[in-house]
Parts: sequence; structure tokens; C-alpha cells
Amino acid sequence: MNHKVKEGGEENLNQEKSIALPLAVSIIAISFSAIFVKLSSAPSSILSMYRLWLASLLLVPIVWKKREEFRHITKKDWLFLASSGFFLALHFLLWFGSLKLTTVASSTIILALQPLVALAGGFLFFRDRTTLSAVATMTIAIFGVAMIGWGDVGLSENAILGDVLSFLSVIAVVGYLLIGQSTVKKVSHWIYSFCVFLFAASFLTVYNMVTATSFLGYSAWDWGMFLLLAIVPTLAHIIHNWLLNYVNATTISMSILGEPVGATILAVLLLGEQLTGVQIMGGVLVLAGVFFFLMQQQKAVYKEISESI
Repeated sequence: MNHKVKEGGEENLNQEKSIALPLAVSIIAISFSAIFVKLSSAPSSILSMYRLWLASLLLVPIVWKKREEFRHITKKDWLFLASSGFFLALHFLLWFGSLKLTTVASSTIILALQPLVALAGGFLFFRDRTTLSAVATMTIAIFGVAMIGWGDVGLSENAILGDVLSFLSVIAVVGYLLIGQSTVKKVSHWIYSFCVFLFAASFLTVYNMVTATSFLGYSAWDWGMFLLLAIVPTLAHIIHNWLLNYVNATTISMSILGEPVGATILAVLLLGEQLTGVQIMGGVLVLAGVFFFLMQQQKAVYKEISESI
């Protein structure tokens, strides 16, 4: 038995080494999302809507092959899928809006708070237990966010509003994940993603109609950004879904820390954005807090597996 456990451990180690390249590709791909938003002059609601419609369209060939899975979706599941789509639409609307107001660095670093907000959501709504060390890492990250906000005070009031929108977008995406976590287990991630994207795109279409936002009149450059948003960041999500067959979700969640770093480097090189010393220090604290939190989660998973053997 010990021999099998040893072999299993070596196999897992080799698998984790082999995911380095695809994980790096996914980090680069998702880091471009903020850049594409910045490079487009279209409203955030239009960017979000066309990204989701185009992403849904690109998934049609795969979904068509798996269409039998739709029979397993109950009325209750459809309600959850629609709710997930609503929160995903809200997430993109808020985050893309944030990027129009503040720097890529500030917005994406705040977005990295997702694991900590998920922890808080699990505690509030599901009474999940937490540890003192988890609370400590959360406090460090929140203090870092406060420093980023303080650094943005010197930029403009719009930058502060952008920070607030980014944080609200984190709450929205956590709501999307918490609602959909049970439904995604009943069908393949392809069907789940397609349905949620479709609902989110529909909600954003209604929003644009109500707010009288123009659906047409955008330049070829903007349409190029719509398409790139639908393809490049979606590639990262597909890679993550594939990697779930080999490693746990906590390992993949570590890539969250790579997005703000990659996006900030790209923003400096491609957009000429600059950071203040206070913002850099705040960003380091946020990333450090989330990093230590994820490492604790990883250790907890390994401990649980060891005790069950």
C-alpha cells in the first residue's frame, strides 16, 4: 500500500510539473483582458455584451456535440444558471467599468481578492469555518487595498470610483461561483459555460436596451477588441477547466496572482501607465495576503488527503 501511495505521490508531482507551461499560457492570456478593454473606446456594457455573445457563438460547435446533456438540466437548475449568468454579467459590467476609470494595476490587483471574498461569503451564507491565520491574511490584503485606494486619491475621484467598482465586481463574481458550484457538477463545463455566457449576454442586452446604449456604430478596431476579448481570456478559462482533471482548484487559483502582475507589466509597456510608490506597496501586500491564504488552503487539502490514506 505504501508503494502505491509513493507512486501516486510521484505521479501527482510529475503532473504538477507538466502544468507549468499551460498555466503560464493561461496567465498571459487572461492578463490581456484588461488591456483589450483599455484599448477600446466602446462603453463597458457593450464590451461585456459582445464578448459574451461572441464567446457563446464560439462554443456552439462543441455544445452541439454535447446537446444530450441539456436533458439533465432541471427547471431548478435553469434558475440557478440564469442567476449565475446575472452575476457574471454584473461582474463584467462593473469590472470593465472600473478599467475605464482607474489603472489596470489598481483594478486587477483588487480583482485578486476573489479567494478572500469567497471565504467571507462562505462564512456568511454557509457558516463555513475559518482560521485565525486566514483572517490575518485577509487583513493584510485589505490593508493593501486601502493603500491602493490612498494612492489613487492623488490621481482623480474617478480612480477611486474605479477601485470601488472593481471591488464590487469581485463580490459579483463570487456570487456567480457560489450559485453555480452545484449546477456545474451535473453537466460538462462546456454546457455550463455556454448557458451562463448566454444568460449573461442576454441580461446585458436588456441593460443596453433600457439605457438606450447604441448597439452599432463602433469602429473596426473596437470590433477587433470585442473578438479578442471573446477568444483570448476564454482560452484561459478553457485551460483552467482542462487542468482541473489533473490538479485541484487551489493550485489553479494561484494563477489569480499572476493576472495583476502580467496585466500591470503589459499596461506599462503597451499603455504607458505609471504606478506610485504607495500603489506598488499596496499591490505587494494584496498579492502577499492572497498568496499566503492560498498556500494555507493547499496545505489543508494535502493534510486532508494524507489523513484519509
